[in-house]
Amino acid sequence: MSITRTGPYEGILHEVVEHAGVLYFGGLVSEDLSLDIAGQTADLFRQADLLLAAHGSDKSRILSVQIFLADLSLRPAMNEVWKGYFAPGHLPARAAVQAGLGERVLIEMTMTAAAGR
Repeated sequence: MSITRTGPYEGILHEVVEHAGVLYFGGLVSEDLSLDIAGQTADLFRQADLLLAAHGSDKSRILSVQIFLADLSLRPAMNEVWKGYFAPGHLPARAAVQAGLGERVLIEMTMTAAAGR
């Protein structure tokens, strides 16, 4: 079985690694750190949509998501964006933890998804 790595980022990781029909996403952070938690979360989903489409997949094929929040008090606002992104029958497994993130980074996500090819 082959392993495909795409989108090297600053020499430290690949955006997506594909193996055996599964997409493994590196950590996604917002491209606009001036946004609040809702804005940063929406930006992560926008990025995920682009990466999924590049691999012939979509958000209905996301299997699991790991969420890292700068502060767990941000979870309710993040959950509101989450609920608007996923269809009720296509919710992935998920975990959310508090983590020390970069300056102004409120959220980071990594996920696995079924490839569409």
